[in-house]
Amino acid sequence: MADVFARGSSVLQPADAGTPAAAARKGNHAAPLAPWLRYVSWSMPLLLLIVWELFARLGALSPNVLPAPSKVALTAFQLVKEGRLIGDMAVSLLRAATGFVIGGSIGFALGTAVGFSKVAEAFLDRNVQMLRAIPFLAVLPLVIVWFGVGEAGKIFLVSLGVMFPIYINTVLGIRQVDPKLIELGRVLGLSNRTLIRRIVLPGALPSVLAGVRYALATAWLALVVAETIATSTGIGFLAMDAREFLRTDVIVLTIVIYAVIGVLADALARFLERRLLSWHVNFAKVPRS
Repeated sequence: MADVFARGSSVLQPADAGTPAAAARKGNHAAPLAPWLRYVSWSMPLLLLIVWELFARLGALSPNVLPAPSKVALTAFQLVKEGRLIGDMAVSLLRAATGFVIGGSIGFALGTAVGFSKVAEAFLDRNVQMLRAIPFLAVLPLVIVWFGVGEAGKIFLVSLGVMFPIYINTVLGIRQVDPKLIELGRVLGLSNRTLIRRIVLPGALPSVLAGVRYALATAWLALVVAETIATSTGIGFLAMDAREFLRTDVIVLTIVIYAVIGVLADALARFLERRLLSWHVNFAKVPRS
């Protein structure tokens, strides 16, 4: 643990760094978008849907290749009415959330150990990096042998995908803690535990949260692979079943669902960043003049 106190860097700022004035002076890169930019951000997907619908109605897009958004929306309504869509979404969300919690916890624990200790790095880091280089599809047959086709194999794949981004960003964040701040804490008489709680972990938090955002996207990628294992529930099953019957409207619907859930998950991660990093100069709210 003493290793981290001999090196690293941090984002701790001068006394007024977390104030709005300081944020205004240094430039608030993470401030919310201006209203007109937010309007443009949300209008572009809407414009894409309008163009897509127009091309489909004019016959430029075959319904068997890419059905119109209105057809996809009607299919979604029918699946909800049949009681299938909500249940499959709930199952997939539960798998993703369970895998994220398990994989994220393991990644954070390993990253903290490696970030603080060179000894832990010698034992763990190379092994983790070797595992990280293995594609999901390569381990899929082994996962089926280990866990069968039940829920455990799917959650394992999601956990595996989530672990690596959080591990890497946790190690990076801890090692970027400024040694001058560690020295200052020593001068002030802070214990190792207090140094970690008040200086190291806050300094590493921006990097850890960046890893969380990346891990959220990876969780859905892993889930797509995981739900190709023999299953009868989930969004992936809905897509695989639609493929057998050439239901392109259902396939497109599942893609849209993945995209929407991904956007909502990223928005949640951004919200956590603003709440947990409100003290940081790049996340401070600048009052309008």
